[in-house]
Parts: sequence; C-alpha cells; structure tokens
Amino acid sequence: MQFGGRKKKISTIPQSELYGQHLQFYGQPPLENISLSEFETFAAERLKLLKTVENLGVSHVKLTEPYRRKLESQLKALNFPYRPDAVSMFPILLHYKCLFPSVSQREDLRRWFIQQEVDLFRFHFTELVPKQQLAFLHKNNLHYDTISSEEKTALKDQLINSSFGVSGIKVMEHEFYKVPFQDALDLVRLRKVYLKQGYAYIPHQDIVTIVLNDFRTRLSKALALTARSLPAVHSDERLQPLLNHLSHAYVGQDYSIQKNVGKISLDQIDSLSGKSFPLCMRQLHQSLRENHHLRHGGRMQYGLFLKGIGLSLEQALQFWKMEFIRGKVDADKFDKAYAYSIRHMFGKEGKRTDYTPYSCMKVILSNPPSQGDHHGCPFRHSDPELLKQKLQVYKVSPSGINQILELVKGMHYQLACQKYFELTHNIEDSSFSLNHPNQYFLESQKLLGGGKDIKREMDAPQRSQENSASKGSTGTQEVAANTSQHLAEMTEDLESFFQEA
Repeated sequence: MQFGGRKKKISTIPQSELYGQHLQFYGQPPLENISLSEFETFAAERLKLLKTVENLGVSHVKLTEPYRRKLESQLKALNFPYRPDAVSMFPILLHYKCLFPSVSQREDLRRWFIQQEVDLFRFHFTELVPKQQLAFLHKNNLHYDTISSEEKTALKDQLINSSFGVSGIKVMEHEFYKVPFQDALDLVRLRKVYLKQGYAYIPHQDIVTIVLNDFRTRLSKALALTARSLPAVHSDERLQPLLNHLSHAYVGQDYSIQKNVGKISLDQIDSLSGKSFPLCMRQLHQSLRENHHLRHGGRMQYGLFLKGIGLSLEQALQFWKMEFIRGKVDADKFDKAYAYSIRHMFGKEGKRTDYTPYSCMKVILSNPPSQGDHHGCPFRHSDPELLKQKLQVYKVSPSGINQILELVKGMHYQLACQKYFELTHNIEDSSFSLNHPNQYFLESQKLLGGGKDIKREMDAPQRSQENSASKGSTGTQEVAANTSQHLAEMTEDLESFFQEA
C-alpha cells in the first residue's frame, strides 16, 4: 500500500518486526499489498474498536482492573489481530481527512479519534512489563535522560515526597527521567513529580504520560500530513467510494430484512411504545397521536422503524391513514399525497429500493430537526432542560436523569440512550452495545419475554450471513456487495453535524 507524494527514506526494519506487535507509533505506512476489500474491512473494524474503547472509557474508570478485563475481552471478541492494528490506521487516517476538508468542520471528530487512539495506546503500553516498555522506547528513538545514581541520592527525599508510591528503596532501584516540565504538564498539574530548574523528574511508572503526549503529537501531525494526499485520493476511483462508505458505516445487525412481518399488530403499537420503544421513537409516536401528523423527516424515521419491527406495507398504509385522517388530511388527500412515500420506503415505488431502518448514527448525525419537527435523537437534539422534563414525565428517577444528562454533556448520546434503557427496564447493566433503535426494541422484548419469536426471526439472516462468509471468497464478495448497498443508504454525510458543532 503506497501513498503518493515526496519520496521518503524507508525504514529498513523488516515487516515482521514492524507489524509483529500491537503497540505502534504508525510512523511508516504498510509496504505490503492490501486488497481493496481488506482496506475497507480493516478500517471498519478499527471504527468498531474505537467505539468500544469510548464506551468502556465512559462506563468504567480507565485502567482499573474492571476496565482492563472488559477491554481485553472486547479485543478478543472483536478478533483484532496485530497486522490489521498496524494496517488499519492508514485507511482511517485517510477517512478522517477526506471527510472534513476544513479545520473547523473536522475538529470534533479529530479530537474524538485522537482521544480513543490515545486510550487504546495507553492500555497496550501499560500491559507491557518495564523491560518491554524500555525496549519500545529505544526502538522508537524515544531517548529520555535518566538521572545518575549520585543525583538520585542527592534528591532522594524530594523524589520520595513528590512521587506517588515511591519509597526510599524504589528510588534507588527504579529509573527516573529528567524532562522539560512543559512535556509533563499533566503530571505537574497533579503534583506527581519533582520540579527543579525547569525540569520534571519522572519515575518510570509515570513515563507513560510522556509517551502518550509524544504519540498524540505524532498522530496530530499524521492527520495534517495526510491532507496532502487528498487530491490523489479524490481522483482515485477505487479509494473514494470506500472512504465515503466508511463515513456511513453501520456494521451491526441488518434490520431491513423483514422476516418478522405480521408479528406486530396495529393494536399493540400504543402499548409497545411505552414499554419497548427508544426515546426517539416514543416521542415520534406521541407526537403523531397528539397532532395526527408528522413531517417528512419524522415519517421516514418512524415509518422505517415500524417497518423494521414487523409492520407490513398494508399495515403501514392503514396505520398512517387512520392517524392522518383524524387531523386535517382527508382520505383522498392521503392517497394522493402520502401513500406513495409509504410504498416508496417499502421498495414498491420509484427506484424500488427497499430502505433500511435508520441506525443511531443516522439519527444522530443527519438531518437535524428544525422548528416543528419531532425526528432526530432527543439526547442529541433536545435542549437539556426539555430533555429533563421529558424524562421526568416518563418516570425516570432523579438520579437516573442526572446520569443521563452527564452522558449527554459528554456527547455520549448512544450511551445516554443505553442508560435510559437500563433505567426503564430496571437492570443494572445491559449486556449489549446499543447502536440501532430496532436493536433497542428487540432487546426490550427479550427482557420482557415478548420477543422470542422476533428474536429467532431476526437472528436468522445474521446466521445466514455468517454461514455464507465461511464458504469462501465468492460468498464474502456477495456479503460485501450487500453491505455496501446498505451502507450507501444508511446515513447522510457526517459533515452537516460537524458544521453545526
């Protein structure tokens, strides 16, 4: 995999040594041949990994034993081997730069990306024993000055008093590094190091802070340098479509395959909306019942969700018509102005595309609601005070509301929705990572004991895809083609969200 531009001196380190470990500074692009399908797969898997790192960082204290165990198990579950860890960084760098050509537009996403990569790097680095950490530093030319034994003896009392968990014996046994204090501002802020004449004296146990600052700086520069390759990338007909697909990537279960048609009756919808609908769909349903109308954005978001939980085309037409004619729309106007769009979302009109229900990413990042709209994500698009009032109406406890609002404040909208799920279903910890409104409905029905048939039917297409993937390259290509088709429909460009942010 080669990138155009100025020729650089290529490292002579063997590929097996460069990419035989999971801890990387990603200083050199992969030199091996990578197929386009691998290029896309590695990058999509990387996005899944970073999202997992974010979720764990919010729900657990970083670097605690529960955090470590959970992240280790998640890494194994994602089956993320070392080679993709090294290779997948470069499609991701291209992805993030191609999405946002101006600094103001990409800033939020850039910060998110760097923070998750730094957290992942910290986890891998702290998993190494001290000897392996030193070997990594030397391999990457990170030469920090160690103080001599004489200086350690002279400063022994100051080093003990300023360094957490360091006794007199440890001072003499462990290395201390002398670095400019501006390179250790995090440690200085926490009063964890001894300062003298503009230098910070850092015990080896805290050197990870300095290494992380170096990694963060290199990654920021890599994002900037990748921008220089944009003209070549935009002109490459092979890469541009793949990078565009990554911006929409939803890699969870496919809820567009209607194997559960007819499992839900129209009489059940009111009851289900209060028990098993996510907040975004609950507010759409409530608005529809109160106003007997929804604008186009709301009809698309809610209509596709209802399609995903099992409403047939005939049921959908009946449902929307019954509600609209209670308002200002008569039956004739409904047939002329609205029935077509409902048939269209079921793939019976126009270009015959069988539209898929919106994922959380689609709801959060595209088509923000304006005045009079009720679609979108309440955790992303609602004023915090209005969201608080809505949660109070839905009988969420004050402590639960505070937890949700904290997650919203940190822009963890899907985690806020997952916390809402836990609070409204009286469970301590949900065993899934929420990324789709229809997934919310399905998990709710499983908990309430009403989703056995739905679960079985919804799992069937997923098992079918897994079996197809195991049959060889032909099956893999077919699955990839189907996935690309759905990815193209899943979301609008992320740019609109970050222009607003």
